[in-house]
Amino acid sequence: MQNERQTPSPDATPYDLLGGAEGVRKLVDRFYDLMDNLPEAWEVRRLHGENLDHARDKLFKFLSGWLGGPPLYVQEYGHPMLRRRHLPFPIGTRERDQWLLCMGQALDELGIDGPLRAHLDQAFFRTADHMRNRPD
Repeated sequence: MQNERQTPSPDATPYDLLGGAEGVRKLVDRFYDLMDNLPEAWEVRRLHGENLDHARDKLFKFLSGWLGGPPLYVQEYGHPMLRRRHLPFPIGTRERDQWLLCMGQALDELGIDGPLRAHLDQAFFRTADHMRNRPD
């Protein structure tokens, strides 16, 4: 991916710095490919259905708006209410860490580094940690 890995700003959002829709789609696809294939992500993978196509589409739409691009998820589903939507799934520290492992490796493989990577790592951790709904 070719970009300057700048710090996100109103003029250059993370969405823009990742390469827009194409970059976000690549990130989401690699993330779910990893989740589907890494044995160390088994517990978080089992929380998803057998087919990951719906999850891929929803995460792509969510990340599009969350990263500063078009609010595709909100347009189709309304406010994300992430914590509420994740309550039916038992998410603890292990599942959070497995999710972050897959996302971190996807970011690594796409060559996302520098200030953009630091920003994304912090934002993904805060969000993933907020999804925990069971004690460990």
